[in-house]
Amino acid sequence: MAIEIVDITDAAGFALIPPCADPGFDHRSCDYWEDGDRGSKAARLSWIDGSPPPRPPRRVNPFGDEDDAPAPNPFAPAARSGSPLNPFAADGDDDPADNPFAPRRPTRPRVAADAPRKIHLLGRGLGIFGSYAKVLLVDHEAAAYCQFGPLSAYPRAQRLRDLYPQLPDAPLPAVITCIATTAAARRTGHARALVAAVCEDLAGRGFSAIEAYPDRTADPDATSAPAPEFWISVGFTLAVDDDRWPVMRREL
Repeated sequence: MAIEIVDITDAAGFALIPPCADPGFDHRSCDYWEDGDRGSKAARLSWIDGSPPPRPPRRVNPFGDEDDAPAPNPFAPAARSGSPLNPFAADGDDDPADNPFAPRRPTRPRVAADAPRKIHLLGRGLGIFGSYAKVLLVDHEAAAYCQFGPLSAYPRAQRLRDLYPQLPDAPLPAVITCIATTAAARRTGHARALVAAVCEDLAGRGFSAIEAYPDRTADPDATSAPAPEFWISVGFTLAVDDDRWPVMRREL
């Protein structure tokens, strides 16, 4: 078997994300952890193909004109056209002069403006933190997916963590919000291998601890729901025991 681990940073990597074991969920449209109030794991086609959500129909004003264009306001200031005049700039040239002695700033990676919504969520920290997700490939086929990042990127994780004041406040940990394998890759060790790679990566980025928040009541096929026993098998310890949301922690 040829095993490769790929960071999800662009559309090509996004296309590698495998389907969820539960067909009602989808990694490519899940914002459960990114949106602490209205986040969902549901499969949403508009997120996956990049198409904008349908706009609600406009309300008809029975007392308005046939067209909805606003009437002109004779007292409104005239709109400006073009950029404001710079009296100190050279004629016909408003671009700043190039300074050959100034240091060049490196170009930070960016997500394309027309990329699917989930790519934008995964790419929020590309210029500073790095990738937020990895896919493990076996013979070029996706077998496992993992989402992670700084605690500040996942408000639901922060809210859950606030329930337990006994957890250390500093330094704040990185978090793994999701680890999942395809149905064909169950019990092959690929999820453990991917978590090990993520932990090594996060240690290299300067984090001293990682936390995960499994849900004891979730179905085994549910995204990000491995039991605490899984996390213990990859070097985590039970930092907080709870009937619903235990906290697993690994020091790096």
